[in-house]
Amino acid sequence: MEKKAVFFDLDGTLLNENKVVLESSKQAIQALQEQGIVVAISTGRSPRMFDWLLDELNISSYVSMNGQHVVFEGKEIYSNPMDPDMLHDLSTIAYDNGHGLAYSNCQQIRVNTDKHPLIYPSYVHMKIDYPLVEKEFYKYSPVHQTQIYCERKHAQFYVQRYSDYTFLDWGEHASDMLPAGISQAVGVQKIMEKLGVKRENSFAFGDGTNDFEMLDFVGTGIAMGNAVPALKEQADFVTTSCSDAGIVNGLIGVGLLESTIFEDVFS
Repeated sequence: MEKKAVFFDLDGTLLNENKVVLESSKQAIQALQEQGIVVAISTGRSPRMFDWLLDELNISSYVSMNGQHVVFEGKEIYSNPMDPDMLHDLSTIAYDNGHGLAYSNCQQIRVNTDKHPLIYPSYVHMKIDYPLVEKEFYKYSPVHQTQIYCERKHAQFYVQRYSDYTFLDWGEHASDMLPAGISQAVGVQKIMEKLGVKRENSFAFGDGTNDFEMLDFVGTGIAMGNAVPALKEQADFVTTSCSDAGIVNGLIGVGLLESTIFEDVFS
């Protein structure tokens, strides 16, 4: 039997609106694993923001920070830190303009100021504690991804100034910033190469704008019912929402699982 792999985004996909994994999704992941199908996470989050979930779901491979860091079976296989000189320039401008900035790497998250009015609600929404403040974190530690928090009318300044970087908007006032050409698809491909999984045997679930490349790259892209409209148009299959058995319905819909093992979900 040929190897297969399924990649799951987190927020709005594996995690519902309350940042909880549905019991049906847990059952589905276990069922996949029992069949020998590899399950991996692919997300814009830093590993520190989902390490609890890896243990809970018995998952050891993941793509984090939108492809900037990749772990396969518990071992790092790809790491792409950002340029410290660029980060110094970015840090100075953001701080001088009162814009929030977060630095993420595979172990830590730091922010440039305390109790920023735009950073705070973003972390509350994700049910994560406000990060420690370390304005010059980039001088002492590698940074794989930054998040800029500002009004949308100011965000275009950063897009124009840092033309060698990609900006992925999320929420009302936040943007992930990472090197151009990097996406979750880059990390997904690296895990597939390690596994020896053919493209036609790869599947991915997502809901947001940062999932476009991943769903396009895999053999079968599955958009959640709550996904942005453009992702639904691109996807090979559209399932129900993240709070309405979307994972289970999607896996059944693309033929990876049988509905008979989820009689309690549909009863």
